[in-house]
Amino acid sequence: RVFAQKSLGKMLIPKKNLKVVYEHLFKEGVMVAKKDFNLPKHSEIDVPNLQVIKALQSLKSRGYVKEQFSWRWYYWYLTNEGIQYLRDYLHLPQEIVPATLKRPVRTETAKPRPRESDRPSREDRDERDAYRRTQEFGDKKIGPGVDFDPQFRQGRKKNKKNKKRREEEEEAEKKRERKKKEKK
Repeated sequence: RVFAQKSLGKMLIPKKNLKVVYEHLFKEGVMVAKKDFNLPKHSEIDVPNLQVIKALQSLKSRGYVKEQFSWRWYYWYLTNEGIQYLRDYLHLPQEIVPATLKRPVRTETAKPRPRESDRPSREDRDERDAYRRTQEFGDKKIGPGVDFDPQFRQGRKKNKKNKKRREEEEEAEKKRERKKKEKK
């Protein structure tokens, strides 16, 4: 076996595995790994998951990738410095770029945008909008009426217990109103 020259956090990774990880990372521009150090291999490449995580942690410590961690998954994104480092490491020309930097190719199945002539004129739309506004609100006043008085009933047990108290409060209120009328 040939091992990589650098030890990554006290871990030796075979050079062929390191190269596979770096090639995949450069090709895609991103990499994902589940936080499970005992997985026999990574979900996308034939390398032990632990070696993938440690290789990318090493790149992170050197500032070549940015790391996000969420719900037991690692997400790594190549930085511009990381792209240049992997280009040099893998001996790639400048023309080759990661998939994240490539523009998506438009297919013919994509639906073209409607032309201005296909759309209804703005005047027609304004008339429809005005109609909708008068239909929805018209001369009606929005909101509850003046006599709107919602009453919220409590649970059955509470209702029986508090019924006497409410009646007493209502009687007290009526007495206060009578006294006010008498004073006038």
